[in-house]
Amino acid sequence: MGPRIGPAGEGPQMPNKDTKATMDIEDTPGGKASPEPQNSRPHVFQSIKFFVLCHSLLQLAQLMISGYLKSSISTVEKRFGLSSQTSGLLAAFNEVGNTTLIVLVSYFGSRVHRPRMIGYGAVLVALAGLLMSVPHFISEPYRYDHTSPEDVSQDFEASLCLPTTSASAPESSNGSCSSFTKVRHVTVVGVMFVAQTLLGVGGVPIQPFGISYIDDFAHHSNSPLYLGILFAVTMMGPGMAFGLGSLMLRLYVDIDRMPEGGVSLTPKDPRWVGAWWLGFLISSGMVALAASPYFFFPKEMPKEKHELHFWQKAVAGAASPVSKVEDSPSEQSPEESSDKQDNPAQIAPDLTVIQFIKVFPKVLLRTLRHPIFLLVVLSQVCMSSMVAGMATFLPKFLERQFSVTASFANMLIGGLSVPMAIVGIVVGSVLIKRLRLGPMRCGMLCLLGSLLALVVSLPLFFLGCSAHPIAGITLQPGTGAELFPGCMEPCSCPVDGFNPVCDTGARVEYITPCHAGCRAQVVQGDLDKSKVFYSNCSCVAGGGPVPAGSCDSACSHLVLPFILLVGLGAALACVTHTPALMLILRGVKKEDKTLAVGIQFMLLRVLAWMPSPVIHGSAIDTTCVHWASSCGRRAVCRYYDLDLLRNRFVGLQFFFKTGSLVCFALVLTVLRQQNKEEETKAAVSSPGLQQQLLMPGPDKKPKDSSM
Repeated sequence: MGPRIGPAGEGPQMPNKDTKATMDIEDTPGGKASPEPQNSRPHVFQSIKFFVLCHSLLQLAQLMISGYLKSSISTVEKRFGLSSQTSGLLAAFNEVGNTTLIVLVSYFGSRVHRPRMIGYGAVLVALAGLLMSVPHFISEPYRYDHTSPEDVSQDFEASLCLPTTSASAPESSNGSCSSFTKVRHVTVVGVMFVAQTLLGVGGVPIQPFGISYIDDFAHHSNSPLYLGILFAVTMMGPGMAFGLGSLMLRLYVDIDRMPEGGVSLTPKDPRWVGAWWLGFLISSGMVALAASPYFFFPKEMPKEKHELHFWQKAVAGAASPVSKVEDSPSEQSPEESSDKQDNPAQIAPDLTVIQFIKVFPKVLLRTLRHPIFLLVVLSQVCMSSMVAGMATFLPKFLERQFSVTASFANMLIGGLSVPMAIVGIVVGSVLIKRLRLGPMRCGMLCLLGSLLALVVSLPLFFLGCSAHPIAGITLQPGTGAELFPGCMEPCSCPVDGFNPVCDTGARVEYITPCHAGCRAQVVQGDLDKSKVFYSNCSCVAGGGPVPAGSCDSACSHLVLPFILLVGLGAALACVTHTPALMLILRGVKKEDKTLAVGIQFMLLRVLAWMPSPVIHGSAIDTTCVHWASSCGRRAVCRYYDLDLLRNRFVGLQFFFKTGSLVCFALVLTVLRQQNKEEETKAAVSSPGLQQQLLMPGPDKKPKDSSM
């Protein structure tokens, strides 16, 4: 995009009155002229409605790419041998890049070309998504049976019980590790961490710049509608991310370099790894397409002059005092705008960096000393910690607890839990609007939503079952268990092999056919799908045959009730989202609202979204009973104590919900104390002053402040 000049043969011309008239000087913020005439670009890029459409699609694609890792977290663990703590840290690095720049971008962004900055950020997000898929291409093809030599078919003789005299027992695959292999693993993990950091950095300008741009150039009556459309479309992003994960994980990881003859695995096999990388390519392409229009939007477009007719009727029919209390930037009077010029906190975009650094700590301390703000933010930290941990590891929990595939777990979350959470947010907003809730009633609604969410989570402790016995790992009651059963002593079994088989009669699982004493393999074809069985098994009654794969869970039928309760709890918790925001907006000083909201989101990232995945991952790792090893290091967990896993995972959710409930109870206590103090002051004041103290808003009814 070079400088625009006149037609061929004409040099730059001085603007005349007609040209200046097309620039709509009076319609731009602060009376500044648009840098380019309207007729210098297509009319569609002068429309705020088209910008809302573009921004909705971009934020939808951005949330898809940032949420996609959560849908494939267990698959990435298996593919690269990561612990849950490491994968949780990987998910948290998205917030690291975001948090480092969000404050500066939020308060100094109006000086730049906002649409282009959004476009640059989106391009960086797309590149980061592409970088996330690079580990697949720089790694060797996935070998689900590491005990097989390179020139021998996987799941063949290396997994069978062979006489000790005919083959020496493989000590471990660690012996084949080289320094190159270790360096490659570090490189792969490092690339993913860098990509996640860049993903967070690229997402910094997208939301704040988009919202401010819409609010600046939309008609003041249309702005709430446009922002509502934006948030409604954006909220579908996480659900679509899990849906995309469900589709991609049905495909084999090496679909682009499938070995001859294919593979004998099915998605139900615990060694199955889906095409996790393909979702990043698809979502990156969507972000790149959504980013392209932003380089054609002007820095300042003509302000929208007309209110939408249907919106005008809707607003007129539903007009209420609560809409005036929110103090939306687009609805402030000229007198309020002029008053803000005297407050440094509100004119932050006009300050230098040094001036802003001097002002920010004062406003931060003043805001944190406000009890309502501090308690509400702490409650949101607890709730966000619960959401972050659930979003990151719920798919893996469902896979392990109920023996479902990664694809099916993602489908349940994307199709049930996420939509129910969205409904909860909408219900909370509608209740505030319809019932005209004041601060006291907003606090009661938050307390009720938190209490019900806590009650709903109680049955989750009991929706599950214990793990079936695993030979050589699960301790036998009273007797204990040997490292491996004695029946496989004549075999030369690999120590770190993993090709589980299930004795369906006794419901005992063996790590490999070799550990079950199986000496033969049988493949049966069934409707274009091959089923693998092992026979002549000395550890199995009757000698088999036993099917390949882990034993199914005895409580797999409970997965649907579990996910419905999780979704209901998420909906009830999300009902508190909008009322909590209203408590913050009405609780702090008017001149501090902008910074208060910025501080709120910064604290949520630092205290919840960054540490929570690591905390949940560490808790999950403590329930592991058998780790895989790779090149002398602890890799992915093969088996968990399912009772302990359920109690600790659900227990963390219960703990954070309890913390949120306690904070909202304290908020209600502080509000009641403030109301008593106001009533005491009003009792010794004149009637006029009494009425003023009881009215927190311009048209607010006195009962709203105490009800």
